Amino acid sequence: MPMTFKRSDCRRFCVFLLVAACHLSAAHHEPLKLDPRNPHYLDFRGKPTVLVTSGEHYGAVVNLDFDYLTYLDELKRNHLNLTRIFSGSYREIDKPHDPVKGGYTIDRNTLAPKPGRFIAPWRSTVQADGTVIFDLLRWNPRYFARLHDFLREAGKREVVVELSLFCLMYDQSLWEVSPLNSRNNGKQTEEVPNTEVYNLAHPLLQEAEDNLVRKLVAETRQFDNLYFEVINEPYWHSVTPQWQRHITELIRESESRARGRILISQNYANFSERVKDPDPNVSLFNFHYSRPPDSVAMNYGLNRAIGLNETGFDGPADAAYRIQGWDFLTAGGALYNNLDYSFAAGDERGSFSYPAYTPGGGGETLRRQLGYLVDFFKGYNLPLMAPLSTVIVGGDLDGASARVLGEVGKQYAIYLHRGRVAQDQKPQYPVDEQPHTAQLSLHLPQHEYRYAWVDPKSGKNVSEGNFRAVGEAHDLQSPEYREDIALRILEVHE
Repeated sequence: MPMTFKRSDCRRFCVFLLVAACHLSAAHHEPLKLDPRNPHYLDFRGKPTVLVTSGEHYGAVVNLDFDYLTYLDELKRNHLNLTRIFSGSYREIDKPHDPVKGGYTIDRNTLAPKPGRFIAPWRSTVQADGTVIFDLLRWNPRYFARLHDFLREAGKREVVVELSLFCLMYDQSLWEVSPLNSRNNGKQTEEVPNTEVYNLAHPLLQEAEDNLVRKLVAETRQFDNLYFEVINEPYWHSVTPQWQRHITELIRESESRARGRILISQNYANFSERVKDPDPNVSLFNFHYSRPPDSVAMNYGLNRAIGLNETGFDGPADAAYRIQGWDFLTAGGALYNNLDYSFAAGDERGSFSYPAYTPGGGGETLRRQLGYLVDFFKGYNLPLMAPLSTVIVGGDLDGASARVLGEVGKQYAIYLHRGRVAQDQKPQYPVDEQPHTAQLSLHLPQHEYRYAWVDPKSGKNVSEGNFRAVGEAHDLQSPEYREDIALRILEVHE
């Protein structure tokens, strides 16, 4: 007997299909990409975006003692939208601080799990003597389940994840604890020193690296809140450009055409440097410790996004890292990641009181202030903005540094700060904490404008009003401020 449907049944079925289609559409966004209108910025879920965070030391997935749900909630609570993780091909080891030898030490380092609490992409077995041996031919489903859940939960909170596939083996002691080292994988890779890990010269090792890349691409292709960094800090020694190009091409070969191109980043240099022979597969060039943010202007002509994805070595003061974030983005940068040492396993809300010898800063106050930076940029039409050097034409900055980002006659973000790079003293980025004012003489097209002076420490407007530019320089006096202040100027539509 043929089935019959009432008209009401058809209506219900159509509503069901519509709701299902909406859910399917919402769950399948395009992957993170360069903004099609302005490739200096990123497009995340259809919106132009700057990525900002103050995040843990990259061990959220590989450290089984780290409660990443609490950590991601802390980022979301402060309006932060980025985190950085390592894949498990590299790990660190706890070492006590040595005040005689110096160097840097990270207490409760999330990238140095306790014995038995490191999880890698490969299955492992514990030998009779306690040695852990990884099988590079067998994937670890527990690792990938944890990675999937981390990416899924980050996506729910609109947090983008930078997954760094590899990390430079800085010294032999770090290489000796890597699963890719032959002593840790039953000689499935060649015996090589730490200076020959990333150079295409060793077939078994290269095959293991390639297999990991292919597997990570395959396992993460359903997530839109992800991009791959090829390798962390390759410029210290021994990583060849040919190896890096090989990895980016392998990512391109492995990705699913149905899901679109995965965004790839390259960690190019410490401080600031002009990118030479840019890889066409790379959309985002990241720098470490780029203060002042000269890396942005040096590479603006590439028409790709420029990021600062690691800070540190400038003391513990919030002002240093807050200023570096505001300065980098108002210079035209797309991404800022402060390395936050207040996160630890057991302190995923970022409450750990790190010791004075820690190579950086971080904490709840700084995270809140960097959230104000995210909110500040949401007030602009980002794709239409660019660095402007002819807006401030005079006045008295009283020794402050100034940046202007804007769209001529429409919208302006102006930032003044009193931080400096001082290589001959500690900390290396001292900030003048005395009260100051600034007199700005601004060259603006003839329009009515609305302005607001914003305190980056509180996110609040401290002074606001309207003015009319008449085609000549217009003077604006700042309120008294300490350390830094921002100025928002928007055209008033008549």
